[in-house]
Amino acid sequence: MKGKITSLPHSYRLAVTSRVLAAVLGGYLVAALASVSLTMWLPMARGEAVVTGMMTSFLAYLVAVLWCFACRSAWQAWFGLIVPSVVLAAVSGLAYWMGHS
Repeated sequence: MKGKITSLPHSYRLAVTSRVLAAVLGGYLVAALASVSLTMWLPMARGEAVVTGMMTSFLAYLVAVLWCFACRSAWQAWFGLIVPSVVLAAVSGLAYWMGHS
């Protein structure tokens, strides 16, 4: 038994790779969109709104990464990042359209 090495199935490796990509790329997208949305909608001075949005983006990124590895499947992780991304993009677009930029 000493020389026997068991390898993980390819499906497991792909699922972990997908979760890592979701955490890194999807988390960045959610964090960036959250920052932009908050910056556009917060009723404070522009510089303060930018700093608040950027500080909140770190929390959004942390939650997104935790979400990716807490889900039962990689599909659920991706879906859980795509939905908030679309909502945040719509909120940012609405703010831009209304002239909050």
